[in-house]
Amino acid sequence: MINAVVADHLGDPGITFGLHVCRGNDANRYMARGGYESIAREVFARSQVNTLLLEYDDERSGGFAPLAEVPEDKVVVLGLISTKKPQLEAAEELKARIEEAGRYVPLERLCLSPQCGFASVAKGNNLTVAQEEAKLRLVAEVARAVWE
Repeated sequence: MINAVVADHLGDPGITFGLHVCRGNDANRYMARGGYESIAREVFARSQVNTLLLEYDDERSGGFAPLAEVPEDKVVVLGLISTKKPQLEAAEELKARIEEAGRYVPLERLCLSPQCGFASVAKGNNLTVAQEEAKLRLVAEVARAVWE
């Protein structure tokens, strides 16, 4: 279905298509768990998108090995920072996880982001604006350290 939706605009200048594989983000709860092994070969390779936005904020997302199935023409956004928990992740741990993911996808095709939105549903998650801002500052800090 995704391919049918984007088909008329593939190759259009200035348009980037991304696929976020969401596992639920309703009031600090998730709806699904498990690694990407069962979908990686089909979804990563066959989706006509430029970017895969994947949740990797905790153990429920599995390991990075399925990233080996990502074609060379796709970028992977690693959702390593939780929007469900107020605790700030450790920058050094995030850098180590990015390095680990880099064994499967070259660093120049990796990015960092929160795992999902801060308010994927109207109610939102139980984080303060200050906590959300701190998490976004952490994204910027770690990204600068890794990619500059």
